[in-house]
Amino acid sequence: MNGICKGLFFATLVAIAFPLTQAGAATSTFDGTWNVRISSSSETCGNGATVAIGINNGQIASSSATVNASGRVADAGNINVTLSTGIKRAVGFGHLSGTSGSGTWRGAMCTGTWTAERM
Repeated sequence: MNGICKGLFFATLVAIAFPLTQAGAATSTFDGTWNVRISSSSETCGNGATVAIGINNGQIASSSATVNASGRVADAGNINVTLSTGIKRAVGFGHLSGTSGSGTWRGAMCTGTWTAERM
């Protein structure tokens, strides 16, 4: 897999890794643009990627034309997100607090961790 494909794969996994499953809508506490850094536990899955996502009223959306992001952030900061690009997708879970966050993600053949900072 070349570097561009690995980057797109990770970007997709990141977006997938963050679908939110909480039923209630979050307040605007976490609204804004977030810079998410994705790391893999395997070199065959790439060296990592960074993707920007947006949160509006607790709803997650992608800030990139190449990555589709969806999910929710709960009032307490629990986050569940799904990232996809083409046929690749990843699902992530974790927690946001203030201006940062972290968690784990998994895709069809790769897993890893993510960290986020509000931009």
